[in-house]
Amino acid sequence: MTGSQSSLRGANRALVVETVKRYGGLTQVELTAATGLSPATVSSIVKELLAAGVVDTRGTIRSGRRAQLVTIARSTGLAAGVDVGPRHLRVALADVTREIVAEQSLPLPAEHRADTTLDRATLLVVDLLERVGATLDDLVGLGVGLPAPVEPGTGLVTVRGVLRGWDETPVVHVLAKRLAKPVLVDNEANLGALAESRFGAARGYQDVVYVSVGAGTGAGIVLSGHLHRGFGGTAGEIGHVQVDPQGRICRCGSRGCLDTVVGYPALVEPLVVSHGTLTLRDVVQRAADGDPGCRQVVADAGAVIGGVVAGMAMVVNPQCVVVGGELAATGEVLVQPMREAIARRVPLNQIVALDVVPGELGVRASVLGALAMVLEATDQAAATGSADMADPSDVAGGDAG
Repeated sequence: MTGSQSSLRGANRALVVETVKRYGGLTQVELTAATGLSPATVSSIVKELLAAGVVDTRGTIRSGRRAQLVTIARSTGLAAGVDVGPRHLRVALADVTREIVAEQSLPLPAEHRADTTLDRATLLVVDLLERVGATLDDLVGLGVGLPAPVEPGTGLVTVRGVLRGWDETPVVHVLAKRLAKPVLVDNEANLGALAESRFGAARGYQDVVYVSVGAGTGAGIVLSGHLHRGFGGTAGEIGHVQVDPQGRICRCGSRGCLDTVVGYPALVEPLVVSHGTLTLRDVVQRAADGDPGCRQVVADAGAVIGGVVAGMAMVVNPQCVVVGGELAATGEVLVQPMREAIARRVPLNQIVALDVVPGELGVRASVLGALAMVLEATDQAAATGSADMADPSDVAGGDAG
């Protein structure tokens, strides 16, 4: 009985901590409503967490009354990570110990434009800082992931048409001007690769290919523990590898790219007659629930993507392929056909086999990578005594483990 009570107490503490992280800061009354725990239980747990240094409390006003705001305790300095996707915006704050202290995501309209999206990102960063009782003075830097190849120094998209409405926007300069803080920008798949190498499924591997599968497909490459971006930042742009010479014109201007075959429109089109109009999230959820039609289109996509990744594996010879992105939430429905396609095309190494595994960080991989990029650049600047944050081409230079 004592053991079960202790286990329940631990679960309740974890629930309180995760709820505070999700919302950035809540009063005890708000925590009671959000967790479903009793006021006495919440009060007791908050006291324990405060004594242990897990949370901080400070006075605030709610509905005209004084209250105690509960926030995650943090070390000095905060980094912000921003993940801009085709249809979403995700922002997170972490302290210098890599502890996430606040996080929020928002939906975005299709083909959202740079100015409005960067406005939203700026406002959301400021809002999350306020929630945890911090200000812009506490922010050490901002990392941004974009679903396109970028030039790190400016944040300009380097391939026209890949991210419509963003071609002429120097993201680094725009956000640095608005927040007066250092800004680093990279491709979202590169940041996913960095995050999975640091904290996820690729820990312990030195040579990794991370494949992000969602509305489009991209890859991040880690070689000898370092991100490999290529000369123009387009390494890993597998979504624009031609797989159908007679296929549709891609947004990049080429014909029959991988994205035209397995991207969001191509993925849902075969399901219109049988399932009606579906979002990508619908397809993922129904495939995970066992819907045969949705599982079939996901498996077909996995086989095609696996064929392209096999070509990468022949050239790069990674130890591990990590599969992430929104479609990876279908698990082995996507990963197993990829694994089989890669195994058919990549000669089996009799000494060391190529591992093909699902990512551990899910759709948060890119924002976690953005945070890691900023914090590693900050660490590097501190180690060298520089006042300027390190260039992102030098970040991710440590061991992947």
